[in-house]
Amino acid sequence: MKPAQIRTLFARFAAANPQPRTELDYHTPFELLVAVVLSAQATDVSVNKATRPLFAVANTPQALLDLGEDRLREAIRTIGLYKTKAKNIIATCRILIDQYGGAVPQSREALEALPGVGRKTANVVLNVAFGQDTIAVDTHIFRVANRLGLAPGKTPLEVETKLGKVIPAEYRLHAHHWLILHGRYVCKARKPECWRCGVADLCAYKPKTAAPQ
Repeated sequence: MKPAQIRTLFARFAAANPQPRTELDYHTPFELLVAVVLSAQATDVSVNKATRPLFAVANTPQALLDLGEDRLREAIRTIGLYKTKAKNIIATCRILIDQYGGAVPQSREALEALPGVGRKTANVVLNVAFGQDTIAVDTHIFRVANRLGLAPGKTPLEVETKLGKVIPAEYRLHAHHWLILHGRYVCKARKPECWRCGVADLCAYKPKTAAPQ
């Protein structure tokens, strides 16, 4: 995709949704961190159903430690891999209290050192909680970047690196959400809804899917 096309693509995303937001429910950076850890191999809807009652009683590192791993496990048991996630979250709470005074660190290196936090999770927290122009390449962004011809790559890191180079500076902060939402609701994995896509004319994907009869 040519630079002029890329600028047009993101200009359209921005016009359609000027202030995109994560679909995870949160009020603090710590709540966001927990929600993103829980969202691995799970939907945002399922995470929100679990975190609403959880955060009502425990939404700080100390409060979750006081709750304990067993009760945390019970609170998130509807989410995939809940046993491992509960263990990682409790371990993360201890590190946040011991090393960061209970605050969530604002560097990728520090975030990736937390149990259960990889590059994708760190990038989400940096972008959403701290306003850094990072891009967390999940399955949606990986698919969209390749289909569009925006940033073709064989690995998430390759796609992330290319996106960082081609996205115009004024669109980088929200690019993460525009691409995720586009992949989640329009450029779907099995049946992309090309007939209602606002950037179909810029897309390299062929053949385009037609509207259902």
